[in-house]
Formats: sequence, structure tokens, C-alpha cells
Amino acid sequence: MAIVLLFVQGKGFGTIDLNMRIGVFDPYLDDMGGGEKYMLTIAQCLSSDNEVVLFWDNQEDLKKATERFSVDLSKIRIAKNIFSPQFGLLKRLLETKKYDAIIIISDGSIPFVLSKKLFIHIQQPIPNAKSDFKTRIKIKRIRKVFCNSYFTKSFVDKDFGVESLVVYPPIVLKPKKEKKENIILHVGRFRVKNIAIGDYKKQGVMIKAFKSILKKGLQNWRFVLAVSIRDRDYEEFSKMKKETKGFPIEFLINKSNDELWDIYSRAKIYWHAAGFGEDLETHPEYAEHFGISTVEAMGAGAVPVVINAGGQKEIIEDGKNGLLWNTLSELQEKTLMLTREDKILEKMSKEAKKRANDFAGKRFCEEIKKIIEND
Repeated sequence: MAIVLLFVQGKGFGTIDLNMRIGVFDPYLDDMGGGEKYMLTIAQCLSSDNEVVLFWDNQEDLKKATERFSVDLSKIRIAKNIFSPQFGLLKRLLETKKYDAIIIISDGSIPFVLSKKLFIHIQQPIPNAKSDFKTRIKIKRIRKVFCNSYFTKSFVDKDFGVESLVVYPPIVLKPKKEKKENIILHVGRFRVKNIAIGDYKKQGVMIKAFKSILKKGLQNWRFVLAVSIRDRDYEEFSKMKKETKGFPIEFLINKSNDELWDIYSRAKIYWHAAGFGEDLETHPEYAEHFGISTVEAMGAGAVPVVINAGGQKEIIEDGKNGLLWNTLSELQEKTLMLTREDKILEKMSKEAKKRANDFAGKRFCEEIKKIIEND
């Protein structure tokens, strides 16, 4: 999960002074998911007018994140992680007192810091969200909560008794002038939740669905999965990869942002299935909370054919700029239709590009700064 805590110390209402000292901490930077892109982009946005310090001990992780997300950290100073267990509470409090603002992605806990204002960003529904006395006291210190989608907001507002705002994730569109190929693309992390449930993004489910489409007559198409993998997940990933031998299925592993735009720009169709087969009433966090890769693929003209769940429904108008599905049969039927109907595919591709632009540009930075400046 990902929760951003923004503490701002007394700066007059409706204004923000230049050269504020802002500390940023994300304990999941080595995971390099959507929450990390969100966090680092906030840091990048604020660094244009302020001194921004990133608390992280491993420089190599930051180098990988820079390549992965194409973020500019050149104006950001790297400092020791004051939120690590090596720092005692008193030492941490004294250190945080030096900052005008501190931004944190948290696992749900709210740390004690010596700042006056508190803003929280929540990236996904929180499993087993607690509303005990201690949590309620901490919530009272919060000025505003902002989420990455209305899907996330619906759970956050109910669980914490707040009226949150929505700031959609940062989207930078970098389509290339590549010739479109008969490629169905998926982009996402390969993560093992547990052995019983399997892979987090349902890549295995999509592989089986693609095999079934081949049996139904699909010819001269490839399924390309661009995945990021951690060392500890390679064993399970290798098992899944073995199942693709002999099929037109390819893997692109741990590619840079620039390399991802190469494949985005060549793909005609985009697949996503996070949340399929899950009890999303009990575990809404298993659905896609927004769908950054879906928007990026649309920005390059790939038509999304994605599960009708989570934040994906906020991106796609079914039948206009993409297709939504509820069952694997629908996924296969709608995909086959697109592969056979060039005019429909071309029309939806143009509409997908238009829709992607709604999430791009300076929107993200402007909305983040507006929240801080106007509170």
C-alpha cells in the first residue's frame, strides 16, 4: 500500500514561500511501482522552487528509479533515512523540526514529527483499516486527504470518515513514431502475493487467455509482457515463463521508461487484468487503483481491453476509447473483434490518444501545489 503524509509548517494562508525546506521519504523506492512514481514526481515538482531532500540510503535504487520513471532528481539532495530504526524518536523529532514540510509514503502508520500541517495522500484501499482511538486522534491533525482515483477515495472516505480529494497520478506521454505491429501488450510489475493467489497483476491469467485466443483462430499476433521483477520473485516468474514456450509470447524485463515507450508505440492493443478472480468487496486493494500503464499505452495509440474494475473504469469509456470486460470470454471475444475490424481499431486508437491527454501535461504539479498553497 502507499500513503503520502505531507506536513507543512506555518506558511501564511493561500501562499507558499520560495525555498521551503521539504523532506521526502518513501520506504518502497526499491519496489518502483506507481506509488513511487507519484512520490518522486511530487519531489520533482516541489524542487523547482524549494529545497527538497530525499531520505534514502541506497543510491543505486534512486538511479534505477530515475531510469524507470524518467524523473529529474538533479535538484534534490539525498540524505540519510531519518525514519529508519537506527534513528530514535527524539533524534527524528529534532531532525524533522528543521523542515518546513515533510512528505512520507507510509504503510498506514502516521509518524510523529514537529510540523504543524498534515496532508495525506492514499494510493489504494487499505486492508484492515483501523479506526481506533489513537488513529482518530492522528486523523484530527490532517488538513486534507487526497487520493489517486475515485475508486480509492470511495474506500478511504468510508474507512477514515474524511472527505478526500482526488489527484490523478502524473502522466508523461512520450509516444514515438513507430510503425504499429500486431502486438497485444501488457506492462506491469510481476509480484507474488502468495502461492495460493499467484501473481499480483494476473499475468498468468492473461497468458492462458492469449493461448485460448490462438486456438480460436488468432494468427500473426504476439503477446508481449513488459514486466519489472525483484530478485525474490524470479523463481515464480520462471515457472510462469516456462508455460509460454512454443507460443508467440515475449517478455521484456526491467526496461527503462524510454524502452517502454518503444513497445507502447508499436503495440495495437493493451491488456490489463489486475483484480480478476478476486473478491474485490473484501480485498479492493487487489484491483488496479488507477492504471498508469493503461493511460500511457492509450497515449501511444494502443487500444485498451482491460478488466471492468478499480480505477480502470474512470479512464475508459467502454466502446469509445477502449473496451472493458468482466469475464475471460469477453476479453477474448472483444480482442478478436479488434484484430479483425481495422476501422474500429483505428477509430478507438484515435479516441484513446485524446483521452490519455486528459491526464497529461502540467496538471499533476499544478494540482499538488494548489492543495499545499491554498490550505
